[in-house]
Amino acid sequence: MRARLLAGLFVAASIPANAADAPAPAVPLAGVREACESIGGRLGSVEIHECLDAGLKIGDGASVRGEPLMYRDYLPRSRRAVPHRVLLLGGIHGDEFSAVSVVFDWMQRLQHERFQPFYWRVIPSANPDGLLSHPATRMNAHGVDLNRNFPTPNWKADAMAYWIGRTRRDPRRYPGPSALSEPETRWLLQQIRSFHPDAIVSVHAPYGVLDYDGPHDPPQQFGYLRLHLLGTYPGSLGNYAGVNMNLPVITLELPHAGIMPTPAQSQRIWGDMLAWLQQNLPEKKPAPLYMRLPDVSWDAE
Repeated sequence: MRARLLAGLFVAASIPANAADAPAPAVPLAGVREACESIGGRLGSVEIHECLDAGLKIGDGASVRGEPLMYRDYLPRSRRAVPHRVLLLGGIHGDEFSAVSVVFDWMQRLQHERFQPFYWRVIPSANPDGLLSHPATRMNAHGVDLNRNFPTPNWKADAMAYWIGRTRRDPRRYPGPSALSEPETRWLLQQIRSFHPDAIVSVHAPYGVLDYDGPHDPPQQFGYLRLHLLGTYPGSLGNYAGVNMNLPVITLELPHAGIMPTPAQSQRIWGDMLAWLQQNLPEKKPAPLYMRLPDVSWDAE
């Protein structure tokens, strides 16, 4: 994909008064083709055919507005007996266009890399309503920041207090009326619980840094992104999975929300990340056969 400006304006939106009133659709109101046409129409660096060729599947549930929540599994291509599992997320904030685009770019790499050792689950657009809004929004269609809606300990006491006291009721960081109030967050939590990742990678923009939560010494640099710990927040994915589940949670903050990294920059981030994961994830012991068989998606490739 070419590095170029991605169309869109990035503005704050107010919180709807009836944010929690309208129930989300139980099933998606669009299929993969319709979703890819919408994504390709919004992003300047993801063509419709690239989205369709990615082999995305529709998960259970849907966004607030009925957009499908899509994913793709990639099986390892190495001979490691028990591969590590990595969950890769893009676009949990809908107005961070480059975070979605670069994940589509990396999906093409996963499709063609011959010896990659990991079992991946990739979710390129975790907040499709925010992405497809006009203008795009950080929050979902309920006006909730999905990255403040995860069920961290003491969420009820801490999340709202932080929003009021520290952000001065910034609508872009509204944590929601309750933890897991949003269908997108509930679906992401379901993916974590069903996929059992050994590490999570979440792509954001536009701070231009590498952030980390969890065990092990943090990586110091992936490509041109250098380590800068941003802290943990009530309801954030890093707090929930990194601090409380003790999983490595890598947050890649690209420097621009509307401009892709160059191909060389993207490749260097990807290569450094793979090397760190290989060196730092501990060896896994084989699970009993009856536990392993149901987990394998044999048609994932």
